[in-house]
Amino acid sequence: KAFPERHFDCGIAEANMINVAAGLSTMGLVPFAATFAMFAAGRAYEQVRNTIGYPHLNVKIGATHGGISVGEDGASHQCCEDFALMRTIPGMTVMCPADDVEARQMVKAAYEMEGPVYMRFGRAATPVFHSEDYHFEIGRGEVLREGTDIAIIATGIMVPEAIESGKILAEAGIITLIGGLIGIVLGALGARAVCGAMGFAAQINVSTVIVAAAFSSGVGIFFGIYPAKKAAKLSPIEALRHE
Repeated sequence: KAFPERHFDCGIAEANMINVAAGLSTMGLVPFAATFAMFAAGRAYEQVRNTIGYPHLNVKIGATHGGISVGEDGASHQCCEDFALMRTIPGMTVMCPADDVEARQMVKAAYEMEGPVYMRFGRAATPVFHSEDYHFEIGRGEVLREGTDIAIIATGIMVPEAIESGKILAEAGIITLIGGLIGIVLGALGARAVCGAMGFAAQINVSTVIVAAAFSSGVGIFFGIYPAKKAAKLSPIEALRHE
């Protein structure tokens, strides 16, 4: 609405939209291509890979309705694999904000950096827990609550759920460290994330770590609960097999 001359509706042609954005970026512009995650990372994957990733173009992809946050639209629109797909593209920065404050700062940070960026957003409104003076930095997570017994590592819309889980555990006498891997998801998902979280927990002498919502950024999905010092020594494959 503010800049209608800068907005182009590409219709139900997401692959074409990605190519249009790629072309605009070669003219010195910084295009933001926005659509559902299922279409940005799914339908248009080849275009993102070959037209943006391969030449490392300065295109920013805003993928909404990520994970199972778009539950009522059905399985066809629930893109839970977008993190995995985007992380395979060399040079692609992958980010997933936890609330509105972080989302706005993340978009600005994406604009200011050079190179392709994939940003995953959910569908529904989520609790806002960051203050307006929060400083977002690409590549850094944050400790939202200190603890010594358990560490919960979360990203995206699961971060508020992790915070609430920490409160419930505190009532049971379990002091929980809440870690938000929300600035960048390059190392926050998949088997390597399990190992990374384990190592982080072991360094701060937390006995157990929970990696939350690594794939779905949805509700109630966990990779698992691991004894931190033991799991920190596992390979990525062993970490996935460990219970």
